[in-house]
Amino acid sequence: MAMRAGEGSGKPREGAAAVQSVDRALTALEIVAKLGAAGVTEIAAELGVHKSTVSRLIAVLESRGYVEQLSERGKYRLGFTIVRLAGSTSAHMDLPRQSQDICDDLAARVGETTNIAILDSDRIVNVAEAVGSAGVALRTWIGQSCPAHATSSGKVLLAELSAPELRTRLTRRLDSFAPNTITDLPTLRAQLEQVRRQGWAACEEELEIGLNAIAAPIRDSDGRIIAALSVSGPSYRLPATRFTETAHQAMDSARIISRRLGFAG
Repeated sequence: MAMRAGEGSGKPREGAAAVQSVDRALTALEIVAKLGAAGVTEIAAELGVHKSTVSRLIAVLESRGYVEQLSERGKYRLGFTIVRLAGSTSAHMDLPRQSQDICDDLAARVGETTNIAILDSDRIVNVAEAVGSAGVALRTWIGQSCPAHATSSGKVLLAELSAPELRTRLTRRLDSFAPNTITDLPTLRAQLEQVRRQGWAACEEELEIGLNAIAAPIRDSDGRIIAALSVSGPSYRLPATRFTETAHQAMDSARIISRRLGFAG
């Protein structure tokens, strides 16, 4: 007799059960949020499951800080982990508003274009921009996606990642966009280590011939790098000899934005 799909190993059924558990855990969180505080009996009634199932879900959620028990026995409310995750999201969403005037000021002082970028997989996305006084920008970088390994902002953001995270995001052979583009992971890792040591990153004609840039990190309230503030311009106006001076100006501006996002360092 032919075996039906899912018989024998039990893996498909186990997978479905795991998905169901995740769905129930998320629904339990929504119930607690809606009621403000709820006990196992109330959550079980809302979910339509046995109290023992809810007890197991709540135990896991409590161990991870998603819910916490009130002094009133049996009642739970949302925990600090929810607040921390919400704060991280708010920091990203608040970036353009909190950083635009700083970008404007830095662009006016250095005379070049400034941008705020965040990391998206193996690329960066620019979310704010200011054009410097040295020239009229021929295009806007806002909303544009660029390869992280070939940009100064990308290097700042990649430098925050662990070795396993870096391997996950980047392929072994990196795409080339100009003669100076870094195209292998060992060389990139060495440069990221330098970025961590000096606190800023530079790109010298790595994304485009004739385009240079430096970038500094922006941190959230937990001290994590969530964005990068960059200064970019043509290589004849922003040569390597200006990198250190410009980087320190960018670092000062990035620290102001970080403090606005709650970073106390």
